[in-house]
Amino acid sequence: MIQEQILEALVTASVPEEAKHGVGGRTSKAAFPRSGRLLRHADFERVYKLGRRHFSPSMTLFYLARPSGDAAPPAGSGLRVGFTVGRALGGAVERNRIKRRMREAVRLSRPSVRLNADVVINPKKVVLRAEFETILNEVRQAFVVLERKLSAH
Repeated sequence: MIQEQILEALVTASVPEEAKHGVGGRTSKAAFPRSGRLLRHADFERVYKLGRRHFSPSMTLFYLARPSGDAAPPAGSGLRVGFTVGRALGGAVERNRIKRRMREAVRLSRPSVRLNADVVINPKKVVLRAEFETILNEVRQAFVVLERKLSAH
């Protein structure tokens, strides 16, 4: 009886349609939209050279407010976020894992206030082994500080 259940579970898992049953796919609402990302090298450089910095234990946040009439962002206005993960943080697998964790933390903690700014997040190697909740809290706190600093200008 138990062997039959195990065999049935294995057969079900090997059928692609059945294996995906019950697993929710990504919706466009849950994805990290292209309009919310910093993509061009020139934009990264502009944030590094003209922007300000915020330091936290597991990342450095570079930010620069954009004037509302700026034609550079494809979607017009809003917060655009980019990530830089250098080779010093590890091999490609580790760097990609760091980027995935940071991207998810930013997606879950984007500020509700409509900020018109570019942000570059430069994570540290600690992000690889830290609890995800810790990273999430740190990103949330960084966005709170960012809102406060940008609204003061």
